[in-house]
Amino acid sequence: AVLHLEKMIKASGGKIFATNGKKADFYTTVKKCKEAGGSIATPRNLGENDAILYFVKSFNTYAYLGIKESLIPRKFQFLDGTKLSYTNWHLNEPSGKGEEECVEMYTDGTWNDKRCNQNRLIVCQF
Repeated sequence: AVLHLEKMIKASGGKIFATNGKKADFYTTVKKCKEAGGSIATPRNLGENDAILYFVKSFNTYAYLGIKESLIPRKFQFLDGTKLSYTNWHLNEPSGKGEEECVEMYTDGTWNDKRCNQNRLIVCQF
């Protein structure tokens, strides 16, 4: 299904970010993005963070990002295992000490570590 609504698609530096406006937990989001031929939105710079933030603000709903805690608590990495080259943590985050393995984006664009079972806005990248 082609996303033809302006609110549903955003481009940044050669990447296209899109949402269907629905919510899901982290693992379902990863699966849905894969099924659509993309991957879960993963900001690697400020421009990409802003593109994802556009949806988070439009739908007034936090979104999971393609970042997870490594085996070392409080050390986060991209899903492919590479280390984060860009971060935008909220003040005093990450705070979960191994309890919160996933990362969500707040409506101000900052990140928070969170359990992976919450329902958050599905945002994919292509």
